[in-house]
Amino acid sequence: MTLTELKYIVALAQECHFGKAAERCFVSQPTLSVGVKKLEDELGVAIFERSKSAVRVTPLGHKIIEQAQKVLEESSCIKTIASEGKGQLTSPLRIGTIYTIGPYLLPHMVPQLHRLAPEMPLYVEENYTHVLRQKLRMGELDAIIIALPFTEADVVTKPLYDEQFTVLMPGDHPWAQKDAIPVSDLPDANLLLLGQGHCFRDQVIEACPALNQKDDSKPKKTTIEATSLETMRHMVASGMGITVLPMSATGGANHYAPGLLAIKPFTQPAPGRTVALAWRASFPRPKAIDAVVEAIHHCPVVSEHVSKKS
Repeated sequence: MTLTELKYIVALAQECHFGKAAERCFVSQPTLSVGVKKLEDELGVAIFERSKSAVRVTPLGHKIIEQAQKVLEESSCIKTIASEGKGQLTSPLRIGTIYTIGPYLLPHMVPQLHRLAPEMPLYVEENYTHVLRQKLRMGELDAIIIALPFTEADVVTKPLYDEQFTVLMPGDHPWAQKDAIPVSDLPDANLLLLGQGHCFRDQVIEACPALNQKDDSKPKKTTIEATSLETMRHMVASGMGITVLPMSATGGANHYAPGLLAIKPFTQPAPGRTVALAWRASFPRPKAIDAVVEAIHHCPVVSEHVSKKS
């Protein structure tokens, strides 16, 4: 039994497809298949059910996969512990962030972090919350920046800052004459939302449950589901509807001609989100975590638009 074989079965369990799992592990499909079969033969049990159309984890396989994830996580810690002799702020740090935070926080955070820890190489990845969660558990990422709520066993979560949501609309929209927009008015508008899988979409719908249709939970009057906040901003500028943005993402409206877009707050209590940093409780580099927290708290986008957490 090797760590490589454990990585193979964890990847296959998550992808449920030999080709995709092999691509994720940067090996050929036959190599991965042989590795999985070798481990099953060694253990004397079937971890996966295979058919022409699907790959499924067996009931016993679920327990094996869960333990394999723990082993991979602990093995990642061994490398980190071994590098402690070089200093907690000199080894590479791998940070993940969700799509609706990264573009607005990272350009400010990375220079601040480089100032605090100039010898610490930084790897940054943007992804969905559920993907970042998996990579954190497997030790592929050291810390992730997400929006609460976020719960995971053996993971520490530190709230960083709160930010309210705002409404972005064309400059000639009737709502542009209002001082603030009631959340309850959203179902009456042609609202543009992010697609499925984005937690920000879920937070907007949670703030206004009336956006949900009774049959399929799709928001009313939404004609387009965009892949990013920037795409939605362009659509609003084209007059295709209105959208909801976190406060930290409103700065991009300044890139358009004056009067083309209007930004309005929600009436109080306004919906919002809490952004947090999450890392494994076993991660042995607290100084690196402290440096990330301090860097974020010194970001202009945080101090100007949101309320910092102590």
